[in-house]
Amino acid sequence: MSGRECDADGSTPLLQTQYADNSYHVKRTGTVWTAVAHIVTGVIGSGVLSLAWSIAQIGWIAGPLAIILFASVTLLSAFLLSDTYRSPDPELGPRRSSSYLDAVNIHKGEKNGRLCGVFVNISLYGFGIAYIITASISIRAIQDSICFHNKGSEKTCGYDDTYNMLVFGAIQVVLSQIPNFHNIEWLSIVAAIMSFAYAFIGMALAIVKVNENGHFEGSIQGMPTSTGTEKLWLVAQSLGDIAFSYPFSVILIEIQDTLKSPPPENVTMRRASTISVIVTTFFYLCCGCAGYAAFGNDTPGNLLTGFATYKLYWLVDFANACIVIHLVGAYQVYSQPLYANVETWCRFNFPDSGFVNNSYNLKLPLLPNFQLSPLRLCFRTLYVASTTVIAMLFPYFNQILGVLAGIIFYPLTIYFPVEMYISKCNIDAWTTKWVLLRTFSIVGFVVGLFTLVGSIQGIISAKQS
Repeated sequence: MSGRECDADGSTPLLQTQYADNSYHVKRTGTVWTAVAHIVTGVIGSGVLSLAWSIAQIGWIAGPLAIILFASVTLLSAFLLSDTYRSPDPELGPRRSSSYLDAVNIHKGEKNGRLCGVFVNISLYGFGIAYIITASISIRAIQDSICFHNKGSEKTCGYDDTYNMLVFGAIQVVLSQIPNFHNIEWLSIVAAIMSFAYAFIGMALAIVKVNENGHFEGSIQGMPTSTGTEKLWLVAQSLGDIAFSYPFSVILIEIQDTLKSPPPENVTMRRASTISVIVTTFFYLCCGCAGYAAFGNDTPGNLLTGFATYKLYWLVDFANACIVIHLVGAYQVYSQPLYANVETWCRFNFPDSGFVNNSYNLKLPLLPNFQLSPLRLCFRTLYVASTTVIAMLFPYFNQILGVLAGIIFYPLTIYFPVEMYISKCNIDAWTTKWVLLRTFSIVGFVVGLFTLVGSIQGIISAKQS
């Protein structure tokens, strides 16, 4: 697929969004490697540590194939989305889309934009909640590990996740004052390095355990169950976990909006997406397969928890620390687009408000001047506080993530990218390309519905047990 797969002659008329985006005047300095850092930060999250459990549910053949399949779906979606950034021409069009929602407004109209906005904001807000829960779990794992090796007992030391969530939330309140995506390249790079670190550690520990065992655990059919229905629901939940591991479609447009040109942004974004998906899929396969080979039917939901009493406990603690640092950056990667959506809407609707539009210089000791916006300070602080409170009230990480993936996977990764691409390129009905794209969309809907139902059933079963 070339960089100019659909051109101005094949585009639908340009639709205006509800508001103009002042980010068009921001100097763009991003490259393929900063884009890769953003994507890896957003994709390689703590979900990588649950992939061994996912493979354990569906076995040695279906497990790796499922990971490769979802990677391919994500890459195709990224290619489709990258051509919707500029309009009407994908390379030279003067109108840029500053966000996923902005692209839907332009190519599919305001009605679809409002529908998409519901899914986008649920996705971004849900990721924030999930990352707070995950970070608190990793912090508690470090505390419990130190306590266990100091006391030589399997008793828990009574550490409370609530305190850990409050600490993580306080850090995010400070970082949330970073104005926009263009200012967090350094944070994404640090977070990406951390994600590689704990993925490598988890994989290495699993390989060492396989060597100690002297053989590979696991089977072709996966973990045995008492009934076929139970197996079906576990397969659905495992596919949901894998789908959740490739979530960057919703932030792709924001990342593309940071790229300098030339070369054309869609060309750079395709290269960055390809590199990122290949790298993340490699790690997913290595971590997932090594974990399943190490633990077999006893594979834990979080790979690192299987090494809680391992002799190299300090290495496990370091890996958990890397998870926390990574999630500090990942929270901002997924929150910045939502910040931008709300704040741009406020500026459009309240152009004369000083509270909304004014910024003030703030000079702190040993730090450069900082532009502080009253709107940004108040809204983003309340936003972080709300995600922290919800995480404290509902700390059910695996179940919530499964439902979240079931809700957002099909509309944001498949439906809207396909619909925007068809509209932008004016693809005629019943042509080969149209049939292939529609088939892709229908199959994605069925898989998404299957994972959603399975994840809801998992929550019900967990509650009943």
